[in-house]
Amino acid sequence: QVQLEESGGGLVQPGESLRLSCAAFGSIVIFNNVIWYRQTPGKQRELVAGISRFGNTNYTDSVKGRFAISRDVSKNAVYLQMNNLKVEDTAVYYCYGDSASGVDYWGQGTQVTVSS
Repeated sequence: QVQLEESGGGLVQPGESLRLSCAAFGSIVIFNNVIWYRQTPGKQRELVAGISRFGNTNYTDSVKGRFAISRDVSKNAVYLQMNNLKVEDTAVYYCYGDSASGVDYWGQGTQVTVSS
């Protein structure tokens, strides 16, 4: 049994920063990709940033230059550093991992609110 757990969300003002963490607990699992998604009420879940098992990264255009995804293999964790946050970044952020065994995992989500 593997669980993904996000942390680090909160309420910040525009221009401030947050770092989200996604940690895997339980059985040892190798992820092909770990992806951060976000969702606001009434909208589809949106891919924000992803990192492959080889370290390749990708970002949605709206966060390029502001967000950075990284990983710590020793801690089995993936991070999303979010700088210069904007009101439109407000959402629930979810961590997703597709494992090498073919099983997908989702975290429970963490709320990020950017408001003045």
